[in-house]
Amino acid sequence: MVSNRPDINQVLSQMRDMKSQVQQPGVNTPSLSDAQKVEESGDIERADFAQMLKDAVDNVNSLQQEAKSLAQAYERGDENVDLPQVMIGLQKSSVSFEAMTQVRNKLVDAYEKIMNMPI
Repeated sequence: MVSNRPDINQVLSQMRDMKSQVQQPGVNTPSLSDAQKVEESGDIERADFAQMLKDAVDNVNSLQQEAKSLAQAYERGDENVDLPQVMIGLQKSSVSFEAMTQVRNKLVDAYEKIMNMPI
């Protein structure tokens, strides 16, 4: 048994903590005065869509590479890698790839709808 693998109770506790942080009202949300300050100063930080998309693709790629290296290490008989760890890595990469595919499909659909709009 590998000792560096996280306990399921620890993972569930972390997930509950993150959920409670997200659900707390007013946390990390700007006040009206902050929004007014941004409007007055004109300094609005815009997200670069291309960069966000590239980061997402890079994240999916890194998850796939990590899963591949875990699988190869397990196949070589590395004692620090166990089968559940490999399966979790493979599932993470599969889910992230599937999500990226769905995002791509939605983007293509939106593009087609925009291009078919009457002028």
